[in-house]
Amino acid sequence: MYRVHRSALAKTLQHRFFSQSAAAAAVIVEEPAIQAPITYLAGFPKPGPAEKILAIPRASSGKNISAKERKVGRVPAIVFEQEDGQHGGNKRLISVQSNRIRNLVDKVGRSFFLSRLFDLEVRSDFAKEDEIIEKVRVLPRLLHLHSGTDVPLNVTFIRAPSEALLKVDIPLVFIGDDVSPGLRKGSYLNVIKRTVKFLCPADIIPPYIEVDLSELDVGEKLLVGDLKVHPALKPVPQEEQPVVKIAGARVSDQKRAK
Repeated sequence: MYRVHRSALAKTLQHRFFSQSAAAAAVIVEEPAIQAPITYLAGFPKPGPAEKILAIPRASSGKNISAKERKVGRVPAIVFEQEDGQHGGNKRLISVQSNRIRNLVDKVGRSFFLSRLFDLEVRSDFAKEDEIIEKVRVLPRLLHLHSGTDVPLNVTFIRAPSEALLKVDIPLVFIGDDVSPGLRKGSYLNVIKRTVKFLCPADIIPPYIEVDLSELDVGEKLLVGDLKVHPALKPVPQEEQPVVKIAGARVSDQKRAK
């Protein structure tokens, strides 16, 4: 009986050792492969170097505070963290130079300003280069201009780190209209959308999207899904939404032709 007991015990220990080794092998997890950074592709629009916008902290908000800021040539602004590409937290109240914002908007246009990344540098004072509070890449989210003078009234920025996915209204630039069969026949261009919203990795936000009209004939249209963009960009509206259409000749043009 004693020998049988020892033999059984040995088999039990051997089985236990084997089970523990198998369990240890089963929990080995392979390290995730390092993904290559997403970059712009050849043939797609690519922005130039990011321009710098200086800012200073703003202690509080309100109509009176904003009015005082504008009076001394500053624009009240906010910069916050991105969440789900749209809403965010970690809000910082700042003021930026009115002339700088106006020059940038005049240079590229309002729609293009809102689809371009900038280097925001928050200083304790505009003139103090060595007292930097925060230096971050940002995307303008909202821009409010005076209806009569186009003077900037306020700006909202969103932080744009490399890992961020941001919803961006990308401006459309129409090309090939000079050789479009439909337009050459006297039809006219019915522009339905001038911007299209895409969910973009922050590192490859295009400054604009080219819409090629060179093969469009009368009655034909292009949809959101027809736009040629980086494969990492995802359209927020449905791909079946129309962007542009070659419509028939205007009634006034038809009467004139008669």
